[in-house]
Amino acid sequence: MTEEHTRLAVLSDIHGVLPALEAVLAEPEVTAADRIVLTGDITAGPQPSEVLDLLRSLGDRVLWVGGNADRELVEYRRGQRTEIPDPIGPFVAQSLREDQVDFLAALPGTLTLRVRGLGKVLFCHATPRDDEEVVLVDSRPERWAEVFSGLAPDIGTVVCGHTHMPYVRLAHGRLVVNPGSIGMPYGRPGAHWCLLGPGADLRVTSYDIPGAAARLTAECAYPQIAEWADYFLHARASDTEVLAAWGPKDGREASEVS
Repeated sequence: MTEEHTRLAVLSDIHGVLPALEAVLAEPEVTAADRIVLTGDITAGPQPSEVLDLLRSLGDRVLWVGGNADRELVEYRRGQRTEIPDPIGPFVAQSLREDQVDFLAALPGTLTLRVRGLGKVLFCHATPRDDEEVVLVDSRPERWAEVFSGLAPDIGTVVCGHTHMPYVRLAHGRLVVNPGSIGMPYGRPGAHWCLLGPGADLRVTSYDIPGAAARLTAECAYPQIAEWADYFLHARASDTEVLAAWGPKDGREASEVS
């Protein structure tokens, strides 16, 4: 924790989409960053083993945080659950090598780093206390107070993923950053990520989406891979639709009723 980083590239929700990850890793500012920080849901998609192998080949340049989808794959493989909410999940779980399952099982749920201009930054997947809670750009102040409960007062910035939509906002004096999704973006296509330090700079990397969809269809044995690639790589789900569908998951309806 004593080391202070100048620039970090934050990548979230890669979801096993190797062409999107390769495009982001080729960005000059990602190459030049002090470290690459992953904020979970790394593997749950069409090329999980290939994505893990590429990231692990970068050694200590990569700092890892696990997500709910990574955890679900481990639990499924180890017989701790009999189903996965994501339809592609069982295929992905069986595609992973045993050493990769062990690696995912050991990933931390949070990571705290010092970043120049931002001080102490906590990285998590969904919220600091849970890997599948939902908070959105328009979540109520009361909701942010809930998910920040127990957080050390000197944490001035929280970086999360999970909802696949990029945003930067203030909540109770803390900067909240969601870099969006590399492999399964909602709202607009492209591989979304963030450059952190001394501020928070949301980025999107354009890449050959039709070519990537064709590559996934050719290289992945998942029976519905063509439909999967078309829907997620082209970001067929709009941000408006997703916010409307997921809004109740942050408790707003219960609050409004009460």
